[in-house]
Amino acid sequence: MLIKSRRDFMKAAVASVGAVGALGKFGEMNAMASSGGPYQALVCIFLAGGNDGHNTVIPIATGQQNYNLYAQGRQTLALSQASLLHIQNGADTYGLHPQLKEIQGLYNAGNAAVVANLGMLVQPTTRQLYQSQNLSKLPAQLFSHSDQTSQWQSAIPNGTSPTGWGGRVEDNLAAQYNAGAAFSPITSTGGCGLFCTGQQTFAATVPVGGASLLIGANTPSRLAAVQQLMTFDNGLKLVQAANTILNRGVGFSTALNAALATSKVNTIFPNTLLGSQLQTVARIMKIRAALGIGRQVFFCQLGGFDTHGGQIGAQDALLQDLSQSVGAFYAATQEVGTDQNTVTFTASEFGRTLQPNGNAGTDHAWGGHHFVIGTNTAAGGPLQGGQFFGQFPSLALGGPDDANSRGTLIPTTSVDQYAATMAQWFGVSAQNVGSIFPYVANFQTSNLGFLS
Repeated sequence: MLIKSRRDFMKAAVASVGAVGALGKFGEMNAMASSGGPYQALVCIFLAGGNDGHNTVIPIATGQQNYNLYAQGRQTLALSQASLLHIQNGADTYGLHPQLKEIQGLYNAGNAAVVANLGMLVQPTTRQLYQSQNLSKLPAQLFSHSDQTSQWQSAIPNGTSPTGWGGRVEDNLAAQYNAGAAFSPITSTGGCGLFCTGQQTFAATVPVGGASLLIGANTPSRLAAVQQLMTFDNGLKLVQAANTILNRGVGFSTALNAALATSKVNTIFPNTLLGSQLQTVARIMKIRAALGIGRQVFFCQLGGFDTHGGQIGAQDALLQDLSQSVGAFYAATQEVGTDQNTVTFTASEFGRTLQPNGNAGTDHAWGGHHFVIGTNTAAGGPLQGGQFFGQFPSLALGGPDDANSRGTLIPTTSVDQYAATMAQWFGVSAQNVGSIFPYVANFQTSNLGFLS
């Protein structure tokens, strides 16, 4: 049988095409259809599991600390100083993980920046405030994967939210930039959750290589039979509404795949899941003129960062994948003509402890370091690259930036500030920032300055 039950049918359809109920006809508009101006894109790469920032960006010789302080706290997980890839932040020398060669090249060319010690905060927080355990002033359920992922993606640190900040940003800009869009302004290639959900905006899920048709409906005759089945009126309004949504999804899949068939990107990507996700993003960017979207958000995901054991080998492979994929994607944005209008950024639910555990790994912590990639301002892009933003923390165990005694960094920059900076470059007015990021008013600035 083509489908065993309505439940199986709906599950297959949703898995194939995502939230596509709001999609209309495809390919009738162009990217300048709205009056809001030229195309811009935000690309989130979520490092699921909690990336260890301590072995991602490392102080070598700075005004405050040096490699030896890092090595004392890092102990058996310390990367050798000789292996580190040097980058400069003014007069300070830092090292990147040895597998981040492509990101090092982007940074040295001014096309990448580091945002240091970033994490969820309700308000500026000190070691004393954390240890007082005043829960109203701290993010809820710190060190929990699920809670911190939801908080990162919603920018709501001590409560719950039905929407994510990516979705709320697109809600805010819909009338100005995406009024004539023939496609969802948010595309997920890697299991986007809360981040992609707005009040009116929902993500279109596009698996790597393009949208798939319904499972089993892989011939024209079978697809026609399914579509005919969905037109059957059984008098149940809920079922009819679901059928309408699914039918639109089938139309979306067919149309998108037809458009993507002519969208080839010559840039070579690594043969990995993240590489394939970013290649799909580049192919969709190439057909942006057919989508009618002025502001587009993409969500990709790379998992495996919950490194409680065997961290050195695991993180080597993961960061190599990240760097090679990001390097290829930046080249692809140049190929398709969006490099000056695209900002790619990393996110992760939390960082990890500086001090290792007994299994050659690290444990859940708090603050971490992140990358922003885009063309630098001298070359016509928006990024103030080749430098650090935020405050690099002290790595002294039990020191002023340690929540306990294991190198659990207390963030010095909030996710709200990070996200609000990108939202304002994307087109959100300063007056509307507070409605999207309700906690950003607790901080000195809502714009960190890494984007012009």
